[in-house]
Amino acid sequence: MPDRPRLTPAIADVRRAVRAALQPLAAPRQLPVSMPNAGDASKHGEASATGRVTDAKAPVFGMRAGGGGAPLVLVALSGGPDSLALAAATAFEAPRAGLSAGAVIVDHGVQAGSADAAAEASRAARDLGLDPVVVLAVEVGTEGGPEAAARTARYTALEQAARDTGAAAVLLGHTLDDQAETVLLGLARGSGAGSLRGMDAVAGLYRRPLLGIRRSTTVQACSDAGFAPWHDPHNDDPAYTRVRVRKTVLPVLEQELGPGIAEALARSADQLREDSDALDHFAEEIAEDLAEHSEAGIALPVKALEANPPALRQRLIRLAVASEFHVSLSRAQTLEVARLITDWHGQAGVDLPGVRVERRAGYLHFSAR
Repeated sequence: MPDRPRLTPAIADVRRAVRAALQPLAAPRQLPVSMPNAGDASKHGEASATGRVTDAKAPVFGMRAGGGGAPLVLVALSGGPDSLALAAATAFEAPRAGLSAGAVIVDHGVQAGSADAAAEASRAARDLGLDPVVVLAVEVGTEGGPEAAARTARYTALEQAARDTGAAAVLLGHTLDDQAETVLLGLARGSGAGSLRGMDAVAGLYRRPLLGIRRSTTVQACSDAGFAPWHDPHNDDPAYTRVRVRKTVLPVLEQELGPGIAEALARSADQLREDSDALDHFAEEIAEDLAEHSEAGIALPVKALEANPPALRQRLIRLAVASEFHVSLSRAQTLEVARLITDWHGQAGVDLPGVRVERRAGYLHFSAR
């Protein structure tokens, strides 16, 4: 791989996106302090290596944030064009933000040659100067289907890598196209704003710098830099729902409705995310004023719930159950509880998984079953 690829529009776009994502993590600039052997002292306590971890208890070697070095960010690197373009841009931008950058590669082991692909991705990371480079082999279960099981295994591994290296953040290579696909899948499931809001640019440990970048741009950035990205055969397998959305549904929408569908879906996700976050915030503020706790559980006044619009009322119901009993309600379950408010005829309470809801003396009472 060339050390200094020419700066093309695609490479510049990816770098710009990564720079913006890293800025909140950037180490504060300090005036240089003269001291004997300052160059040697700056390296004290730092270590680096490449490791393959096949057990949750196995050690991962690498520089830890807070261990005397710059704060560390890890790129989740598959070797595909999206994550490879992200890794290259992060290798360039992180030092300029006072950060160190490494990579974590997850070998799912679900297809022939996965170990070779992981090894090639780790070589690419080292060629880019990323350090530490961590390879984690995982076992993919079956719960929820192959896509969900692989995702669960992958995120468990990423969290382990961040924990073991002390990383401040893990960067994911999801693009605008991935966001559009996620919104369409959420629309097909009919699961409301929770799915239609798409993926967050920042979600706890994770950051997605490329959500405003098209997949074609990452492919072009890799080509411009002379990289040879790995192409996961699963990304072309129509057995996967997301692949059918990518290869069939979105192209048909573009053909029939005109260009810009992916961008429009991503914009819709942004707007829904803003609205959903605002409603969640209002619900939390209202709940603080309304909720009455007891040994048996929690109670909310019916009149106050009835006075709120459905979007807030239903959030208050879900929030009460989630915060007190750690149970997530479906829309159907939420509406069943809401009928105790809006369609009250003296009916019996509602039994939910682990929770009983009853209307008594002007309150909805939520108690453990």
